[in-house]
Amino acid sequence: MFEYEILVVGQLECNCIILWDTESKAGVVVDPGDEAKRIASKAEAHSLTIEAILLTHAHFDHLGAATELQGIWECPVYLHPDDNEMFDSLDFQTSKFRMPPIKKPAITPLADKLPLGIRFLHTPGHSPGSSTFLATSLKSPIALTGDTIFCKGVGRTDLWGGSWELLENSIRTQLYVLDSNTVIIPGHGSTSTIGSERTGNPFVRG
Repeated sequence: MFEYEILVVGQLECNCIILWDTESKAGVVVDPGDEAKRIASKAEAHSLTIEAILLTHAHFDHLGAATELQGIWECPVYLHPDDNEMFDSLDFQTSKFRMPPIKKPAITPLADKLPLGIRFLHTPGHSPGSSTFLATSLKSPIALTGDTIFCKGVGRTDLWGGSWELLENSIRTQLYVLDSNTVIIPGHGSTSTIGSERTGNPFVRG
C-alpha cells in the first residue's frame, strides 16, 4: 500500500508530494520547489529511503530544492527531455520573477521504469516536456499533474514553450481517459478528480 503527503512550499506555493510504500519505506519526491530542509525532515520523520526526485516540468518553482535534496539522498532527478531547453534557461526564468538563481541538479531523462511502479504520461502544453505521474497502488489512483490541470483550472500557456492546442489535447486524450475516481494532485492548489474535471472544468470539458 502507498501513502502520500502534500507539502505546500515556496513563495509560489508549489505542491511538493512525498509518495512512499508503507512496507518497504521506499519513496519518491515530486516537484520539490523550495524548502529542502522541511522536505528532508518530513521524509526522515516517515523513515523513508528516497529513491528518486520526479519533476513534472522545468519551471523554477517546481525544482528549487532539487539540487540540495539530491545531495542529501544521492538519487536521480528525472525530467522529460523536451524540457531540457527550459531547464537550461533557469537563470532567465528566475530573473524575470526577481528571484535568486537556482543551482541545477544533475538530470536523468524520464524512463519507462520508475521507482514504486510509477508511470508517466507526456502531457505537453504548459511546457514542452510537461509530464503527469500516475500511481495506482492506493485506495484511489492518483495523477500528479503538475501545472497541466488544476481544480477547475488549467495551466498557463503564455509562458516559455506553452501551447494551448497541446495543453487541450493532453487533457482530453491523456487525462480525461483515466478512471473517473483518479485523484488529481496538481502543482498548485487543491486536489480534484478526473471525473469532476471532465464534467466541470470551465476551460476543457470532456
